[in-house]
Formats: sequence, C-alpha cells, structure tokens
Amino acid sequence: MNKLTSAAVAAALVASAAMAQDAIVAQKTDRDVTKLTPTSKAWDYVKGTTVNLYPQTTVQMNDAKANSLNKVVKGKAATVKAIYDGKNIAFLLEWPDGTRSIQQGYRSDTYADGFAVQLPVNYADPKKLPYIGMGSEGRPVVIHLQKAVQPIFEPNGNGDVGMQQNVLSKPLFGNEAGAYEDEVAKLAVKDYQRSFISEGFRSMTEIKDGSEKFDADMKYSAKHWKGTVIRPLKDTYLNLDNGAFPVAFATWDGARMNRDGLKLLSNWVPVKLGDRSGGDALIEELTSTPKGDAENGKMLVMQNGCQGCHYIPGMSVPGFMAPGLANIGGYSTSAYLRESMVEPNAVVVPGYNRNAHPNTPWYNVVDGKRVSTMPPYPLDDKSLDDMVAYLKTLKVEVEK
Repeated sequence: MNKLTSAAVAAALVASAAMAQDAIVAQKTDRDVTKLTPTSKAWDYVKGTTVNLYPQTTVQMNDAKANSLNKVVKGKAATVKAIYDGKNIAFLLEWPDGTRSIQQGYRSDTYADGFAVQLPVNYADPKKLPYIGMGSEGRPVVIHLQKAVQPIFEPNGNGDVGMQQNVLSKPLFGNEAGAYEDEVAKLAVKDYQRSFISEGFRSMTEIKDGSEKFDADMKYSAKHWKGTVIRPLKDTYLNLDNGAFPVAFATWDGARMNRDGLKLLSNWVPVKLGDRSGGDALIEELTSTPKGDAENGKMLVMQNGCQGCHYIPGMSVPGFMAPGLANIGGYSTSAYLRESMVEPNAVVVPGYNRNAHPNTPWYNVVDGKRVSTMPPYPLDDKSLDDMVAYLKTLKVEVEK
C-alpha cells in the first residue's frame, strides 16, 4: 500500500470514528402530552434529532430466505422528537420505509413493520449500560414494542372461545353471518403494543400486571412511518425524571422478513430534559468521539487475532465462531466495547447461534451462569483506546 492510499484509509477511519450522536433535547410543555398522536400538529414545534439505525448483525437468523433479503442492508437515518409535561414523556420516531407491511392474523408467512423504544432500569453509571437489544444479566431494560397489525380476533385475551371460528366454518348466512362478523370485530385486537422487562436472551418477559402504563401508535404516509410512545417519567420499573437518561430505538421491516433480532437498531442516545439539571456525565459519555487512533486500532485488532473468531468485514469471512462485529460500531457504546475486551464475562452476548461448530461455543455454562470462552486481553490504555476507535468505525453506510 502506497503512502497516499494509506493516508486516505487513515483519514476515512478517523472521520468515521469521529461521528458522534447528538443528545435528544426533550421540550417542556404545560399541556398534557398523553393525548398526542403521530400526526399531532404539536410535533411541528419540537426540534428533531437524527438517530442512525444499523442492521443488527451480531447473531445470524436461522432463516435462509430472510438472510438473503438482508444480505446487503444500509442503515437508516431516523428523526426523533421528545416532549414532556412534568409527569409524562412522549417520543416521536419517524423513519423511511418504502413498503407498508401489516401483520395478517390468518397468515404465518408475513411480518409486520414495527418499532420499539428501549430504556435501561439503571443508568447511574453510564459506562455500565445494558447490552443493546435485550438488556443483559443484572442490567435490565424496559422495552415498549408496537407493530402494524390488522384487527385480529384470536387470541384477544378474554377467553371468548365461542367466537374463535371463521365465519365460513359457521352455519350462518346473510344477516346472521353479518351479525357474527360484527361481534367478532368488537372483540378483535385492533392494536399490538406490548411492554417487556428483559435481562438478556430468553429472559424477555411481557409485563401484564398493569404496572407499566404506556401508549403507542404508528401511522404510514409518503413512504415513512411515524410512531409515538408515551409513558410516565416515573413508574414501578423506571425513573426517568432526571437531568438526562439513555434511550435506544429499533425498527422492523416486514417486507424484509424482519422480526426478533433481525432489525435495525440504534446505540444508546442521551435524552436531556429541558428544565432539569444534571446528567452531564451521561451525555458526555454517549456523545463524545473515540479518542484513540483508529488506524493503529485496526492493526492491533489484527495482531490480537480478533478476526480469528469474530466476523470483521475485510478481515475474515462470515462465520459462527463468535458474535459478528460487522455493525458493532453503530449500536455499541465505546464503554461497552472496552469492557468486552477487558472483562469478557461482564456481558456475555446471549443467543449462542445453533449454526456454530460444537467445538467453538461462544460461551460455556458453569453453575448455571454463562461464561465467555473469550479470554480477557491485558492491554494498555492506549491500545484499548485505539482498538475501540477502530471498532466504532465498523458500521454500514446510512441511507440518505
């Protein structure tokens, strides 16, 4: 490689690493925000913040068709707005989607567009935030999920088994058939919104006791979705009534067979409450640019053999020996990347891929606890900074 080419590579790495995420500033209002919808005029007066969403590629799906549809996917730039009234906070997420995909209750081969808002239960230490996506052991998250669905009857949660037959299976005709369908429509699920608490893979549990109050909605227009999530600043699980708190966003594209872990995902983004003081350390941690030398970090990643287990674009071929790092820089904080090298057991990425070779498991289970097979790396601070700076560059291009 000649000097000019080497300099160009170095400049590209540094430029990519330097892109920082702005904080979302939640606007204070004296009006009740619980009545807002995705199309409320009030949103026109709230400043938006660009939040980039990246393909979650840590674990590959066991679905050949879905993997083919998502083999080449760019990131998306979403716009986030936030407004609060002192008791409740409302988020508006707007993102591009060229197709409107609605979940159809009578088909199992179609998938819905949707989005989620994720909030950590404990964010006192901004260097110890939960793993993005589903939380991690000892670091729970609350997830609000909204999907685009058509009204479906079964199941509606009320145990109305007498109405769970298709009208074509009933001995009803004319007005009687119409009356039956009207009754089914009254009982149907017309919306799909759920709240979950999670501490990692297989721990995601829906909150059904009414202790988590929130409302969500989504509307499609001009090849864009707009989705809202409105919830209290304080409740049983969360206390967001501070100077700042972290939030993460995810979107699913039904046309690409997105579901579960096959989605676009943001990093943790700080939300600043306009009239509250504090939260400076959190905002600094989540918006500062990596201070290391990304080009030297790339060399150190190669020297330490990271590509021997992890998939790193340009260094190794896709495989299943360890979590993929193709977009790790898009949805992981610098602190998480550093912790993963120094303390691999601190957060063991859940969801060991069943396609992995049995002789190369991501982790072992010892006394019921996942233990990473990756050894800790005794690196000096400068080397860690450089490697983190390089890893933060690992992310696909964002669609304009």
